[in-house]
Amino acid sequence: MGSRIRPVRLVVAAVAAGALLGPALAGCSGSPQDPPASGASAQLVLVTHDSFALSDGVLDAFTSETGIAVDVVALGDAGELVNKLVLTKDSPLGDVVFGIDNTFASRAVDAGVLLDYVSTALTAAEAPYLLPAGQGGEQLTPVDSGDVCVNVDHEWFAERGLAEPATLEDLADPAYRDLLVVESAATSSPGLAFLLATVAAFGEGGWQDYWRALIGNGVKIDAGWTDAYYADFSGPSSDGERPLVVSYSSSPPVEVVDPAAPSPTGVLTATCFRQTEYAGVLAGTAWPEAAQRLVDFLLSPTVQQDLPGSMYVYPVVAGTPLPETWAAHAVRIEDPYGLDPAEIGASRERWIQEWAAIVDR
Repeated sequence: MGSRIRPVRLVVAAVAAGALLGPALAGCSGSPQDPPASGASAQLVLVTHDSFALSDGVLDAFTSETGIAVDVVALGDAGELVNKLVLTKDSPLGDVVFGIDNTFASRAVDAGVLLDYVSTALTAAEAPYLLPAGQGGEQLTPVDSGDVCVNVDHEWFAERGLAEPATLEDLADPAYRDLLVVESAATSSPGLAFLLATVAAFGEGGWQDYWRALIGNGVKIDAGWTDAYYADFSGPSSDGERPLVVSYSSSPPVEVVDPAAPSPTGVLTATCFRQTEYAGVLAGTAWPEAAQRLVDFLLSPTVQQDLPGSMYVYPVVAGTPLPETWAAHAVRIEDPYGLDPAEIGASRERWIQEWAAIVDR
């Protein structure tokens, strides 16, 4: 989701081919070959995606409580984040990662970029968000959840007297030609989630034909969520001309100006895929205990209550209060599409390659 609030000491990380950030950050995170001086104060690097946007002062609260400083390094969309962590696992870019989701978790786990640690702050109420054992259940702590869905600009359709689509099948109907923008499944976490929704909906024998139909119907594919939502979507916060975009079920409350008025955008509830984001301790950190404390902090009321307003996602901790606009306008999907994490892990790369072959023709 789009970053609107500057994180604490944000370092935007441009990782070019052959020019990774390990040396630049060595003084921050250390490495097993270069341990910190005895008695040194921990300074953690939190690596994350570009949409990480906790409110000002949230991470300062962690520093005030623990004396541990935190630098935030953004590494692109969630897919790029995981790819860069895998490429740099022998010279890790930080100490803690936030933003690995259930669509990419197995790649990070299989590559060995994470230490075993799941926060002891979790309770039985949060157990449904845990990954299965052997597929991230020992390394990744759930922090937030959301549903990736096609969002619709109500006003655009009303002005033209065109009925809104409702289903995945509708999106391939010629009546909606050139109206949909999606994110790349190869580089974007919501883009991959939408691809997985189509796999779940149409199966191994049908999703490829569905995507050929979307391409034939003029779907536009952007690299990531920010471009799709803010540049190509026609919603009130955007500059584009397409009234259908892959985003989140929690996006409409962000567009609300008057809480008593309806949201100008909505969600196609039959198009959604459940996504959960996780945090973990990176292998190679010189500060494993401090890193665990930061993972725990992401489950604290300070962070969990901030997530809906700053990052437009649902907190995983049961009982966390939601903003007023969410109660009125957020849509919690009762029956989203889903796939077993083991199936995603076994087939994700093949699905992405097959998808790329279809959309690049």
